[in-house]
Amino acid sequence: MTTIKDVAAYCGVAVSTVSRVLNGHPDVSQETSDKVMAAVHELHYVPNHSARDLAATRQVKSIGLVVRGADNPFFTPMISEIGEACEKAGYTMVLRQIPAGADEVGEGAALVQSKRLMGLILLGGRFDYTKDESTFGVPVVCCTFANQFGDLDEDFYSSVSIDDANEAYRATNEFIANGHRNIAILLDAPDDRSISELRYRGYCQALEDAGLPLQDDLVVCAKNYEMDAAYAGIRSLAARRPDVTAVFSVSDLMAMAAMKAFFDCGRRVPDDVSVIGIDGLEVSKYSIPALTTFAQPQEELAKESVAILIDTIERGAASRHVFVGTELRRGGTLAPCRTAGAAE
Repeated sequence: MTTIKDVAAYCGVAVSTVSRVLNGHPDVSQETSDKVMAAVHELHYVPNHSARDLAATRQVKSIGLVVRGADNPFFTPMISEIGEACEKAGYTMVLRQIPAGADEVGEGAALVQSKRLMGLILLGGRFDYTKDESTFGVPVVCCTFANQFGDLDEDFYSSVSIDDANEAYRATNEFIANGHRNIAILLDAPDDRSISELRYRGYCQALEDAGLPLQDDLVVCAKNYEMDAAYAGIRSLAARRPDVTAVFSVSDLMAMAAMKAFFDCGRRVPDDVSVIGIDGLEVSKYSIPALTTFAQPQEELAKESVAILIDTIERGAASRHVFVGTELRRGGTLAPCRTAGAAE
C-alpha cells in the first residue's frame, strides 16, 4: 500500500509538504502542489486518517470546489457566492484552485478522498468527459459548463450553464439587426470541443438563417483565450479584411483585446467596427467605450449549482441539467453599420 512517505519520495519533497498540500494549506507553491497531486493520482495514494481524525471529519459537512482556471476573473466573484451558499446550507466549502490546463477530474477525486467530501462542484472544466470519469463516489455539479462532447452518462453528474450556442446566435443577430454583413468571430478554434466550438455553431446558424455566407477568413482563431493572442489575431484580420465591420468575441477579455487592436490599427469602435462579447465581466464596464456583452448571471449560476448539489446529497434527487439565460448589457461598442450598401 502506498504511504505518504512514498508520495514524498516520488516528488522529492518532505513528508510535511505532502501533508500540507493534502490539507489545503496556502503556504505551498502551485507548482509543488500540482506535483504532489499528480503523484497522489499516479501512485493511487489514499490518506490514512486516524480514528480520531475520521470521527472529527464525519462531524463536518463539507463540499469541495475545484476551480479550473485560477486566474480567470469570471470565476472570482463566483467562488465567494458558492462559499456563502454552502455556509447558509450548513456546509463547509473546501477550495482547490488549479491552472486552466490541469486535470479537474483527478484533482476533484483526490480532494473527495483526502477531505471525505459529501459533494463536489467543478467550476470550469472540460466539455468531453468519458465513461471512465465517473468515479467520484459523491454527487457532482459542473458549474458554467456541461458535457456536450463526451459520452459520460448524464445521470452521473449535474450541470448549470448558459446555452453557449444560443447566446452566440443572439449576439450575432444583434449585428445583423444593425445592418452588419461582414461579421467576424474571435475564438480559440472552431473545433476545440469547448465553448469556442459551441459558440461557433451559434454564429454559423445565425449567419445561415439570415442568408449570409460563412466566410472562412472572418474566423479568427487565436489558438487560446489569452488577450495577447486575441490582439494578434485581430491585427491580422484588420490587415487582410479592411471591410470587416463587426466582431463577435467568445469572451469579454478577448473582446477588449480586439478593441485595442482596432485602435492601434487606426479604426474606431464603434464608428468603424462594432464589438460584442460574452461574459459580463465587471472590468468590461470600464473599457473605452464600455463593452457591449451578453452577461452571464454569475450569482444564479453559483447558487443554483449549490442548491442542486445539496438537493442531491440530502434528498437523493436525480441529476439535473439547467441552462440559465444571459442579459444583454449594452455598452458603447455596438452601432449600426455605416458601410455604404452593407444592408442591401
